[in-house]
Amino acid sequence: MKPFRLGLLINPLAGLGGSVGLKGSDGVAEEALAKGAQPKAHLRMQQALAVLLPYQHRIQVITASGSMGEDLARKMGFDTHVVYQYHANVAHLNEPSVSESIAQASVSTTPQDTCNSLQALMSETLDLLLFAGGDGTARDVYSVVDDAIPVLGVPAGVKIHSGVYGITPKASGLVVKMLLDGELVSLMSADVMDIDESAFRQGTVKAKRFGEMRVPAEPRYVQAVKMGGKEVDELVLADIAADVIESMEDEIFIMGSGSTVAAIMDDLYLDNTLLGVDVIQDKQLIASDVTAQQLLDITQDKPTKLVITLIGGQGHVLGRGNQQLSPALIKQLGKDNILIVATKTKLKALDGRPLIVDSGDPELDKALTGYYKVITGYHDYVMYQVANPDLVE
Repeated sequence: MKPFRLGLLINPLAGLGGSVGLKGSDGVAEEALAKGAQPKAHLRMQQALAVLLPYQHRIQVITASGSMGEDLARKMGFDTHVVYQYHANVAHLNEPSVSESIAQASVSTTPQDTCNSLQALMSETLDLLLFAGGDGTARDVYSVVDDAIPVLGVPAGVKIHSGVYGITPKASGLVVKMLLDGELVSLMSADVMDIDESAFRQGTVKAKRFGEMRVPAEPRYVQAVKMGGKEVDELVLADIAADVIESMEDEIFIMGSGSTVAAIMDDLYLDNTLLGVDVIQDKQLIASDVTAQQLLDITQDKPTKLVITLIGGQGHVLGRGNQQLSPALIKQLGKDNILIVATKTKLKALDGRPLIVDSGDPELDKALTGYYKVITGYHDYVMYQVANPDLVE
């Protein structure tokens, strides 16, 4: 099974100004250190990672050098891969402790190091980016990552107005643990907020919203489409359909088999092949009950998305009742163009077991493993893992 690829980034300057009364760290790191401030961001990240120690064999940490993640990850025993080297202008100690190294090197890191690290991390395939910092760090992350991948913040700053952070460092670690345990973890949009620190130091709070990032959070099951904590199938299917239909633009959409996908076709008032595969474009049916070769011919060199669901109780999303979705087609589409739709009731019935792909091409199946955003309602998503039990690294 592929390891969970955890992007890790620490802003060593985060929170420096708080203990010395500077109301933040933006632009005052050297002043804070001169006043006796001690870097604490790595200790906050350490609390989050401590929750994950029992899962070390399943995690690969992708990070930046030194105090920006590497030192802590290696010290804690994680399999660590460094993708960005920053240049700390510090004197070397004889076998310094991690805390001493970070205390020395922190003043040499800059917001540009954060952005460079993020750009390097984004060149990797990550399941989640875990970062420690404050609102300024969240802004830096947003400027590079936007909503491309799920992120989660470990609170380490003086001010935390953004909704992308766990309520505590340990809480952030527990959310990652839930992912590794195969629990349903909702994928939500959270605001990136920050305030003007110079105005804040003068006693004026000026908060501003900069955008949204996708954040994994604990599942929230009591919603408007449910009664007594249970999903009402017809309403949930209508919500899933509304979400998918809203996203339909000029691309071709391949509609897989199954009742959940059929609900989308029903809402479009289109004929549907329940046990076959149909193709639509501009919300109109262009081909019914197609073969594997027909799919390749129709979609060649054209932007295409695939909408599929899982077989209830089994968890297969490819290779059971939809063999028309050939390995050649899936390679042509790419992982990012696969939309998985399912009710939370159907996902919960798996009891934490991962989704399964059985395309007929073991190397493709291996490439398709990882965490996917599953559409479970209208603007309601969860992160769920595809991980064939027989795919062992």
